[in-house]
Amino acid sequence: MKVAAIQMVSGTELQANLASAHRLLRVAAREGVELAVLPEYFCLLGRQDTDKLDIQEHFGAGEIQRFLSDAAREFKLWIVGGTLPLSLADEKAGSGMHVNQVHNSTLVYSPEGACVARYDKIHLFRFDNGQERYDESRVLRAGQEPVLFELPSRDGHRWRVGLSVCYDLRFPELYRTYAKAGVDLLLVPSAFTYTTGQDHWEVLLRARAIENLAFVVAAAQGGVHGNGRRTWGHSMLVDPWGQVLAEQAEGCGAISAELAVARVESCRLQLPALAHRVL
Repeated sequence: MKVAAIQMVSGTELQANLASAHRLLRVAAREGVELAVLPEYFCLLGRQDTDKLDIQEHFGAGEIQRFLSDAAREFKLWIVGGTLPLSLADEKAGSGMHVNQVHNSTLVYSPEGACVARYDKIHLFRFDNGQERYDESRVLRAGQEPVLFELPSRDGHRWRVGLSVCYDLRFPELYRTYAKAGVDLLLVPSAFTYTTGQDHWEVLLRARAIENLAFVVAAAQGGVHGNGRRTWGHSMLVDPWGQVLAEQAEGCGAISAELAVARVESCRLQLPALAHRVL
């Protein structure tokens, strides 16, 4: 199965970001890709965190979700919609949830345009080195459950795909949960900061691939954004042995690679570490 990681430098205008995503999805489709993964915040990297609230959508309706569904049908692709802000309104009654928060959610669309999976980011990023400060919990509400979906590819294999987002990458127990469920492909749409990315991004991606003997596809934001933030980029596809199959350092683009389930099976046969788990 040919898979693409789409790298973007999303800005502060929704329509411009959707147009950029559409162009890159077209590039991926022309290259014969079956599954295309957009980065975290593909639809908006606002001037401030609260800008997410202005474009939030109810699950199942809204401009961003229509865009993803229409693009999946147009290009006959499986599309993983990076993340978009989904409203808490349907959960709010009696829950005590803060009204000025949203879920940071990944949605998966089939080539027929149907939404087949939703994952709400579980781990919320917080960082303060005295110069840069981030605290996603001020605007985001954490998800609670791992989510996987099945993708029947043209090669006849039914891929089991585990969903995660950005900061989740630092929590190996999430990925081990997926490995125990038989997942052979892990997705990590991200917007890693430049500061943390240069030291941790590649080693974390390769570690998650190696320890779970699974493919990892990480679509990232990569460049200087309209709000002044700089993201690390380096979108990549990693095989179950930890080898980088494709990578893009900065800027917009679609990188792709052929993923073969035989590679997963071979690695797990040679090194049956998953069967040797004790804890």
